[in-house]
Amino acid sequence: QVQLVESGGGLVQSGGSLRLSCASSGRTFTVHNVAWFRQAPGKEREFVAASTWSGGSTRYADSVKGRFTISRDNAKNRVYLQMNSLKPEDTAVYYCAAERTDSLPVLPSSWGYWGQGTQVTVSS
Repeated sequence: QVQLVESGGGLVQSGGSLRLSCASSGRTFTVHNVAWFRQAPGKEREFVAASTWSGGSTRYADSVKGRFTISRDNAKNRVYLQMNSLKPEDTAVYYCAAERTDSLPVLPSSWGYWGQGTQVTVSS
């Protein structure tokens, strides 16, 4: 069983930065691939970034490529999302997800474990 708790969200001006953190209490977290998704009001949940369990392979949505970086510290059972050059369209609730999978899928239905989400608001 993997339990995920996100933190680090908040209000930031356009062009600013935030670092989201996702903490896991599961003993098998280190062998799970992890991902970040986001959901804006009235929109479907969308893929943001993902990393393999080792951190050796990552995947990003085109909309965040070059601005966001996913990383993980398995010794601390944590996953991070560094968000730079934030835009108002990045405003959403951000969710951490995990799954034992051989790939980095972009569909939310492919990920079995989810956190409760953290709000990110970017003002113009």
